[in-house]
Amino acid sequence: MNPEEIKRYFESSPPPLQVDWKPWAKITDSQLFLKSCYTGIRTFNGPLDMCPAWWHLRDFYILMKKTAQQDAVQKTEEAAAGQSAEKAPAQTESPHKL
Repeated sequence: MNPEEIKRYFESSPPPLQVDWKPWAKITDSQLFLKSCYTGIRTFNGPLDMCPAWWHLRDFYILMKKTAQQDAVQKTEEAAAGQSAEKAPAQTESPHKL
């Protein structure tokens, strides 16, 4: 994964405006954060793997991908639970009481 691929990902799947990234890092404007990362990477004079902006961008990308996958799984589970509840027969009271 390189910065251009990550940029294309965020263009097609924009992150939420505000993100609680880490306990000590809360992003209040994700687009501004991304723009800052792209600028930092573009102006860094050294290898990409030594650029702090690259590591921030990469970590943020991983978090957003992980969150998107978890959301998709949760929606699938909720949909499956909803369908199974619709298909389940209504329970009737047993004629025999103990």
